[in-house]
Amino acid sequence: EVQLVESGGGSVEAGGSLRLSCAASGYTYCTGWFRQAPGKEREGLARIITYSDNTYYADSVKGRFTISQDNAKNTKYLQMNSLQPEDTGMYYCAAGGMICGLDSDNYGYWGQGTQVTVS
Repeated sequence: EVQLVESGGGSVEAGGSLRLSCAASGYTYCTGWFRQAPGKEREGLARIITYSDNTYYADSVKGRFTISQDNAKNTKYLQMNSLQPEDTGMYYCAAGGMICGLDSDNYGYWGQGTQVTVS
């Protein structure tokens, strides 16, 4: 069982940046970042395949967010630039297997989330 711990959330003004971290207790084949805004469904934002460094983004964040990793630390990152109020929400990282997309149903392990507020 993999444990995931997110950090790096906070409050920022529109146009600002934040970098989220997701520390895993072990190797994860696929890691995704998800966001849930109040009253909305959880949205997949980006994912990375560890061994290949292959990344994929939702259209809503493409060009603004970057997912990356430090394999020595079993840590994934989400660099978020040009943040807008609509980016406000709870951000989660999740670990999944071979089916590595942005569908939350394919992820079996989740962190506790970190709040991002953009005003």
